[in-house]
Amino acid sequence: MTHSLYISTTEAGSGKALVSLGIIELILRRTTKVHFFRPLILGGEDAGLGVPDLAGQDEDINLIVNHFKLKQTYEESYGLLSQEANDLLAQHRADEAIDVIISKFKALESRGDFLLCEGSDYLGENSAFEFSFNQEIAKNLGAPILILAHAHQRSVEEVITPVQMAVEAYQGHGCDVVGIIINKADPDHSEALKESLFQHFGLRGWLLSVIPSQSRLSSPRMRDIAAQLQAEVLYGHGQLKNLATNRIVAAMQLQNSLHWLQPDCLVITPGDRGDIIAGMLQAHQSSSYPSLAGLLLSAGLKPDPAIARLIEGIDDPLPILSVKTDTFTTAAQVNEVHSTLLPDDREKINLCIDTFDQAVDLERLEKQISAVRVRGMTPKMFTYNLMERAKANRQHIVLPEAYDPRILKATAILLNRGIVEVTLLGDRHDVQQVLNKHGIALDLDQLTLTHPSQSDKLQDYAQTFYELRKAKGVTLDNALDVMMDVSYFGTMMVYRGDADGMVSGAVHTTQHTIRPALQFVKTKPGFSVVSSVFFMCLEHRVLVYGDCAINPNPTAEQLAEIAISSADTAATFGIEPKVALLSYSSGDSGQGEEVEKVRLATQIARQRRPDLLLEGPIQYDAAVDAEVGSQKMRGSAVAGQATVLIFPDLNTGNNTYKAVQRETGAIAIGPVLQGLKKPVNDLSRGCTVEDIINTVAITAIQAQGQ
Repeated sequence: MTHSLYISTTEAGSGKALVSLGIIELILRRTTKVHFFRPLILGGEDAGLGVPDLAGQDEDINLIVNHFKLKQTYEESYGLLSQEANDLLAQHRADEAIDVIISKFKALESRGDFLLCEGSDYLGENSAFEFSFNQEIAKNLGAPILILAHAHQRSVEEVITPVQMAVEAYQGHGCDVVGIIINKADPDHSEALKESLFQHFGLRGWLLSVIPSQSRLSSPRMRDIAAQLQAEVLYGHGQLKNLATNRIVAAMQLQNSLHWLQPDCLVITPGDRGDIIAGMLQAHQSSSYPSLAGLLLSAGLKPDPAIARLIEGIDDPLPILSVKTDTFTTAAQVNEVHSTLLPDDREKINLCIDTFDQAVDLERLEKQISAVRVRGMTPKMFTYNLMERAKANRQHIVLPEAYDPRILKATAILLNRGIVEVTLLGDRHDVQQVLNKHGIALDLDQLTLTHPSQSDKLQDYAQTFYELRKAKGVTLDNALDVMMDVSYFGTMMVYRGDADGMVSGAVHTTQHTIRPALQFVKTKPGFSVVSSVFFMCLEHRVLVYGDCAINPNPTAEQLAEIAISSADTAATFGIEPKVALLSYSSGDSGQGEEVEKVRLATQIARQRRPDLLLEGPIQYDAAVDAEVGSQKMRGSAVAGQATVLIFPDLNTGNNTYKAVQRETGAIAIGPVLQGLKKPVNDLSRGCTVEDIINTVAITAIQAQGQ
């Protein structure tokens, strides 16, 4: 229907960023050629709402372009500054202003498959005039309108009335309205709002959705409070990302103030209250109290030198800010702090996208933008499919490294998004201390948490290990000692069916992670080797690389197994397998021991799996480039369009995947182990939270197929 969409709000504070994030994420599952545009933005000191990170830039442009790494400059992302537009309008040069906006819009539109346009903020004095100007812009751009309103502290009638006025205004101006979204709805009133929305507009075939409010999205981080109150950061510069979802003024004695603490609480107190400062820092460290966001000291008073010395002895303390205003004024100003959303705020961004996906009729929205061409398996579509498939049949995954903050952050996201069920291996008190120290919002009651030494299954697991390994000289005492190791205990959970899969390696080596699986999980029937693949998420497609992590120098028979396993893995994850066994020559053009190994491996793989499309030996360029492939391997069904690339040895594979990852910015998901009877997967010790989430989802999908 359209290659563009124009988000128009009924007033300021409607939550455009959440909707823009959700729409861009949705479109990136179809094509990577997506752009973002704002016709009018504030400029200079007015932009960024005083947040230094934005350096005077528009907050939404900074967020969308940088988070999604869209291929456009900041200057290309907007038409005019509001002041520039006002100057032109004052000179009766409205047509000139429109022309500038249209020319920049069309220049960006011509370079991609989809352009999302986000309207004004209505923060100026002439909001009514600005709304009228937005209608004129939308009409001239030819972009259909998605109307966005908010329901925060509003009755149903107070929400619907301005929406009706906006619909009538846009349609009266000749604009095409395609949907209405009501944001920030009280969860208790969402159904009533939805009923009213459908009662008024349900017969028009539009997208109609209500998005419930999320307190974490509207809550500021400590850096927002510091910037907008112009506070001095005394301590805790490394913890300014802490989210302040609750706040208290600690004016009473410490023992009474402690009763009022809630998770992620900002404590406001005069700077000379050393008892409150010391007590709150201790409460934050204690597992008996929730983790805090930080302290805000009022009246321009700094902690006494003795208290300061105490704070300086704490490793990575809570943020402690100081302002000159009195306590009452300070508390009132905190209530007015705007919650900024920056590109590095992955927690909030993911929450925005999840909230949008759950609340908005994505199928209806996709129909409105159905003209967007699907370009193969995009990276966003691949990762989206991972999460959806994992959620469709939730599996139980054990994560042995419970004291790593990345594992705990990933666990919180996995549970909140309903992707898997989780068991962590560790001591509850120690895990809670890590959560408190790093300010991680994870409810341990949502998962299973056990330490091998405290588990009622320890003796049973040890007996099983003894029976499996006694021929290798293992005694029952040895088996008990071995089962105290979290990697062995977690793997035994998978072997015995108490978990569906295991993911480890954030702290442990690859050898430590997979040795237990090799000892007693063993390989699938018909396979003699465990191998690995990486899913390489390139700009427009996803390729499978194998083996880049496990086998140093596989034989021809092993290489054939790796090719078959990798093809099956690709198919499992929605990638049509076209397998290229790589070498330094293509077809019959070269000779040598290494080439012959690849040639023999190709023959063995074809004999074992005649249903697969395989080619080898073939060079990398001939495998992935259609023009080169047609020259070097004319008539090949794989050349130029390979999706699974098998490297002849670990040295070649490991260096190639890392080179491609670094030079192209590709996301490398893996290594994903294949060939085992039950799924166990290894993480890189440099893994990110996103890497862990992806690997857990992949492990869950492997478990579904067992």
